[in-house]
Amino acid sequence: MMRFVIVVAFVALMVGLLWPTLSKLGFGRLPGDVVVERKRGGKFYFPFATLLLLSMLLNGLISLMSWLGR
Repeated sequence: MMRFVIVVAFVALMVGLLWPTLSKLGFGRLPGDVVVERKRGGKFYFPFATLLLLSMLLNGLISLMSWLGR
């Protein structure tokens, strides 16, 4: 279980560090990403579609790795 937590933290760190590069590819601006801006300068951003896409890509990568490991 501890290994899983470490891997998830590492992946989150890598995505955070690579976010400027990923945003140039279109991640974070997909249809379905929620952005709410208020007149007083407050901003709420929830990248729902981007998270869904990254989840599917990671799931496919993990499935491929487990399939190749057999």
